[in-house]
Amino acid sequence: MNILDKIIADKHKELVLKKLVVPVSQLESSALFERETVSLADALRKSKSGIIAEHKRRSPSKSVINQSLNVEDVAKGYENAGVSGMSVLTDGKYFGGSLDDLLYARAAVKMPILRKEFIIDEYQLLEAKAHGADVILLIAAVLERQQIKQLSEFAKNLGLDVLLEVHNQEELEKSIMPSLDMLGVNNRNLKTFEVSTQTSKDLSTKIPDDFVKVSESGISSVEAIKDLKQYGYEGFLIGENFMKTDNPGKSAKEFIDELI
Repeated sequence: MNILDKIIADKHKELVLKKLVVPVSQLESSALFERETVSLADALRKSKSGIIAEHKRRSPSKSVINQSLNVEDVAKGYENAGVSGMSVLTDGKYFGGSLDDLLYARAAVKMPILRKEFIIDEYQLLEAKAHGADVILLIAAVLERQQIKQLSEFAKNLGLDVLLEVHNQEELEKSIMPSLDMLGVNNRNLKTFEVSTQTSKDLSTKIPDDFVKVSESGISSVEAIKDLKQYGYEGFLIGENFMKTDNPGKSAKEFIDELI
């Protein structure tokens, strides 16, 4: 069983409990549920940098990254740095995140926010909407084509943008459909945790131009982004590179200043 399988097995158990504690009606009546969302896909198309900066405390591959920062401060720092959007990890067990992190980030900034989560159920999309997210992530490695279709269409009906993440050509081919806004290529091999931006380059020509192309994981230099832009990428998800510093916002600003 690889780490992704373990996370998804735990997610199924977690959802059973969550649905007992917080009914759908409670999510739908939250103050943020009627909020007009902001499109990350549009922001990336207009952006000079294309940076989606992540809030991530820890991960299965790196254990602790940064446990000491306040998510609101990180969000404000990122927005002031001029990032296109922010990704907030909400998985508790493996990444140390929570839906509260999403709520606090939303209260602090106006930019598009992505709920980074292992989504397997429509309930999680209602949670995302109720906690102020503008965008949700779907991971092709853990979903069948029919699930991708169902979840992405449900998200679009809620006014949420959809970023679909793939790791290889097989996942990409089963996933392409009109209810997606962005296609993300994760450069991390889920079996070995090795990272190479070559994955993004190899898949770039297979992604139709209707979708905003996003490269994820292992991007730590301005050169890597300039290189990937030549392959049509407009979005770049960067987490650990900023979060491992004492001031992620400052780190992001220096990076973007160098990039543009």
